[in-house]
Amino acid sequence: MQVTAIGYWGGYPAVNGATSCYLFEEEGYNLLVDCGSGALSKLQKKIGVKDLDAVILSHYHKDHTADVGVLQYAWLVQNSITDSSDVLPIFGHAQDEGGFQSLTHQFTEGVAYDPDEALQLGPFTIEFLQTRHPVPCYALKICSSTGEVVYTADTSYFEELSAFAGGADLLITDTNFYKGMDGSGPGHMTSEEAGTIAADAGVNTLWLSHLPHFGERNLLLQEAADVFHGHIELAEEELTWKSNAE
Repeated sequence: MQVTAIGYWGGYPAVNGATSCYLFEEEGYNLLVDCGSGALSKLQKKIGVKDLDAVILSHYHKDHTADVGVLQYAWLVQNSITDSSDVLPIFGHAQDEGGFQSLTHQFTEGVAYDPDEALQLGPFTIEFLQTRHPVPCYALKICSSTGEVVYTADTSYFEELSAFAGGADLLITDTNFYKGMDGSGPGHMTSEEAGTIAADAGVNTLWLSHLPHFGERNLLLQEAADVFHGHIELAEEELTWKSNAE
C-alpha cells in the first residue's frame, strides 16, 4: 500500500496548496480519500484524473469536497475527448441529503456507504467510526493485505479514536490546533491530542495534517512528540508512506 498527501491544509488552501485529500494506491487500484480545494490540480502530479477507480468522502464540508465538482467536470471533459462513457463512483454517507445528492453527475455516481458495515473497494477494506464534528463525519480505517491506515478526518478528541486506530501502521490526524487550545467547539484536535491517540493506539507512524494557518507549525511536531515517541511527520505536499510489504 502507498499513501500520498495531496492536500493537507485545514479550512482553505495556502498559496499553491490544497485542503484535505489523500491518494491510496495498491495493486494498480487508485482510491482518493476526500477531495478538498485545490486537490485536483495537485493530484495530476501523481496520476491522471481518469486513473481514479473510486473516491470516498468523510463528510461534506467544503475543505474536504470543494474539488468534487471540478473532478466531475474533468470526467465529463475527458469522456468527451475520448468518446467514452466511464462512470466514477464517489462514496459518501447519506446523512446529508444535499451533500450526497451532489455526488451524482453525468459521469460520476454517488454511492452511499453504511457506516455500520465494512466496505470493500478493490484491494481495500474500509471501516468507519463517527467522529465528533459539527456535522456527521466519519474516520476511516483502510486496510489491505499489506498495511493498515487510519484517517481521523475532522474531529475533536475522544478516547474511542485510540481503539479504532489500534496497531495501525499509519495514523493521519486532524491537527488544527496547538497544545493547550480547545478545539471541541469547531470539532478539531490539538497536536498533543493527536500524539496521545498515536501513543495509546501503538501506531508506527503519525502524520499531523489538516494544518492551521497560524502559529509556528513545526511546534506541532514538538508538542506531539512529547507524548508519542514513534515516527512523526508534518504533512506536506506529496508526503508519501509505503507499507513495509511493498
